[in-house]
Amino acid sequence: MASPTKNNNPHGPRQIDLDQIWDDLKKGIDQIYRQESMAKGRYMQLYTYVYNYCTSVQPTNTAQGQQPRVPAGKKGKQPTCGAQFVGLELYKRLKEYLKSYLVKLLKDSTSLLEENVLRFYTKQWEDYQFSSKVLNGVCAYLNRHWVRRECDEGTKGIYEIYSLALITWRDNLFRPLNKQVTDAVLKLIKQERQGETINTGLISGVINCYVALGLSEEDSSIKGPALDVYKENFETPFIEDTKEFYTRESKTFLEQNPITEYMKKAETRLTEEHNRVQLYLHLTTLNALSYMCEKTLIENHIDLFHIEFQNLLKDDKNEDLRRMYQLVSRIKDGLGELRIFLKNHIYNQGLAAIEKCGEMAVNDPKTYVQTILNVHVKYNKLVSEAFNNDSGFVAALDKACGKFINDNYVTKKENSKKSPELLARYCDLLLKKSSKNPEEEELEDILNQVMIVFKYIEDKDVFQKFYSKKLAKRLVLHTSASDDAEASMISKLKQACGFEYTSKLQRMFQDIGVSKDLNERFKKYLQASSQPLDIDFSIQVLTSGSWPIQQAGSFNLPMELEKTFQRFTSFYSGQYSGRKLNWVYHMSKGDLTANLKKKYILQASTYQMAVLLQYNSVDTLDVQQLQESTQIDMDTLLQVLKILLKTKLLTTDIDDENDLPPTAQLSIYSNYNNKKFRVNINIPMKTEEKVEHEVTHKNIEEDRKLHIQAAIVRIMKMRKELKHQNLLQEVCTQVSSHFKPKVPLIKKCIDNLIEKEYLERVDGQKDVYSYLA
Repeated sequence: MASPTKNNNPHGPRQIDLDQIWDDLKKGIDQIYRQESMAKGRYMQLYTYVYNYCTSVQPTNTAQGQQPRVPAGKKGKQPTCGAQFVGLELYKRLKEYLKSYLVKLLKDSTSLLEENVLRFYTKQWEDYQFSSKVLNGVCAYLNRHWVRRECDEGTKGIYEIYSLALITWRDNLFRPLNKQVTDAVLKLIKQERQGETINTGLISGVINCYVALGLSEEDSSIKGPALDVYKENFETPFIEDTKEFYTRESKTFLEQNPITEYMKKAETRLTEEHNRVQLYLHLTTLNALSYMCEKTLIENHIDLFHIEFQNLLKDDKNEDLRRMYQLVSRIKDGLGELRIFLKNHIYNQGLAAIEKCGEMAVNDPKTYVQTILNVHVKYNKLVSEAFNNDSGFVAALDKACGKFINDNYVTKKENSKKSPELLARYCDLLLKKSSKNPEEEELEDILNQVMIVFKYIEDKDVFQKFYSKKLAKRLVLHTSASDDAEASMISKLKQACGFEYTSKLQRMFQDIGVSKDLNERFKKYLQASSQPLDIDFSIQVLTSGSWPIQQAGSFNLPMELEKTFQRFTSFYSGQYSGRKLNWVYHMSKGDLTANLKKKYILQASTYQMAVLLQYNSVDTLDVQQLQESTQIDMDTLLQVLKILLKTKLLTTDIDDENDLPPTAQLSIYSNYNNKKFRVNINIPMKTEEKVEHEVTHKNIEEDRKLHIQAAIVRIMKMRKELKHQNLLQEVCTQVSSHFKPKVPLIKKCIDNLIEKEYLERVDGQKDVYSYLA
């Protein structure tokens, strides 16, 4: 159908009256909203109506009843034609059409309830939304020119046609129906929560509508939906409804079920709500919904969780603990109490485990360390599997282990430094040659476990002292099970505490290597001299400052060894002028051939050799004679003789072998019998071990004083002036990697440094120290 026009000049602008085209245009819009099929030609005809009207000449701008305006920001002469200003009347008629359409639609829905209103609402919304998009296309020219110009000039209440359609729906259909629609949606969701199957498409249709209606009337550009309508009319009542539902359900469920079953229920509910958002709600609802569910299902019952957590720890219910952790971790600061409960539980379990071992833990390093490791392994697995290695729970495990390892039944019964001593002795058992030595791979794993315990030891300097003494014995006596394992352990200690901590241990190894080379050169020296020794001899030369070996007392070297002693001393002096050799006889050993009832090879200490060699010329000697001939101090000699009596190499007429008077007669036992051809009689002497233990602890105290004094000097040299309390704190921080210092000891070291004039008290300020350069 041709549109009527008035055009006096066929080559100039046309003049179109809206009334001339509106009837047919309205029929086309009716066709669009009835969703009848429309030919492409008909669509283009409708588009042309809008285009022709918007580009027509309205000399007096009758559509607006005023003179044409100059667009905002433009100055100069008036435009010669008013085509760009035409559109308001068409816009008004479209707006009225949409309102009339929706008012009529509303009359058909006022009596609908629940699912019926949802079916009506979602169906009409989908149709209306589609039709409005088609209408928006028909009015594209109106949008691009007239609407955009009005928006640019700041005219209020003007929108693109699709946005106008949404606003009209919001004002004329949504607002009258939103309460009954929202109530119907909430009822459907409640039915789903109660296990019923629902039509989720109805809900998602409503939600999509609520989101699409979120248009800002202040923002005329309308580039995308805000969420005001959705949040105000659905999300807020939905969250409140959720709170009420789960408050009632959780209370009822807990009255009838244990907390462990409740946790499963809560876990399921939280998953369902997350899936609900993914399925048919807007994603922005997830945070608010999650917060409300977590608060209602978990935080409101946190006291019950705390009580149950402690019960689950006692019963080793790791799976339930994992579930509780995952639930409580959702709550802000919710894990703090659980971490405290875990720390206290592990501490108490560690104390109980060690106390249960009793005296065995005091005297058996393996039992003590394995008991600690068993506790750590158990709860480290718990922290890993149930608490996902959460840093707070790892810290709780570390604090608990550090506490019970350094303060327990054994440390209270013996002394506070017993843990590092027993750990060092355990390392000695692992690294010393034995028929029970593990394979290398297994040994490496055990050493890694040892380092776990070492990490918790406060007095690492005590471990270092005892470990170095045990290492020295293993190296000197050639009893190390594996040089690789020894090196590996030192490497682990170096990594944990730094180079300074292991520097002496590494120098000990270097000395052993140098000694091997020295022995080779000594053999060549003997060969070159054409005066070979009549015994097989090897020696280790140890740097005195690196080895924790005490000097022995007086001793007469047996004449059988004197020649060898002189030859090596002469050789070494020639190699290294100015060096002095101090012989460590009590650490030496050798093999003796004993021709008794039958021939034996006796593996003996040098002191044992000295005693037994006295019987080459006589069969019986008293204690006093042996002491005079060997010059071994009496206490040590008595220990040597007791071991020889115990091994049945010597006999005595004294009934009590543990109480030998100087006159006691000792004879070589010629009928000595042993199944072994090679017999080891080199057994550690108790007196030697006791003295060594006492000396070690004394050395530790002296070293600590020096360590603290060095730290004080370093700090004061840098600070120049410092308050007493601040100095104490900095000293504790510096030395804590080696040991936990006691405040009285630090104060004593400060006083010593003041006496030595390294520090002075500032006049008029008793608690302030100044460094004296």
